[in-house]
Amino acid sequence: MNRSILVVDDEDVTREILQMLLEMEGFTVYAAADGVEALEKVVECRPDLIVLDLMMPRLDGLGVCKHLRAQPETANLAIILLSGNSQDRAVTAGLRAGANTYLMKPIDPPVLIGEINKYLALL
Repeated sequence: MNRSILVVDDEDVTREILQMLLEMEGFTVYAAADGVEALEKVVECRPDLIVLDLMMPRLDGLGVCKHLRAQPETANLAIILLSGNSQDRAVTAGLRAGANTYLMKPIDPPVLIGEINKYLALL
């Protein structure tokens, strides 16, 4: 079964690299440039998993997580939060907002793919 992933990052280069990496792994990939667009894409595309940047304009990753967890149809959607912020309080805030896991940028592709496969195996 072909799984779909929504990549959300306000940095064009990061978003494009993640999209290319995931497409090479055989995933269908949708992309959004900020949290507001991400919420629209979730409704439109119904992804199996979201790779979500923490710091973005309009609506950040924490806001996206909280919104998705509050909606019955997206409450169980797997969310991998990405950030360059390694402070314990940022990690804790991300997990409390509803992220399944928190990965540091720059992303290590095998680690990201491993996390994605771990959560998709639960579906």
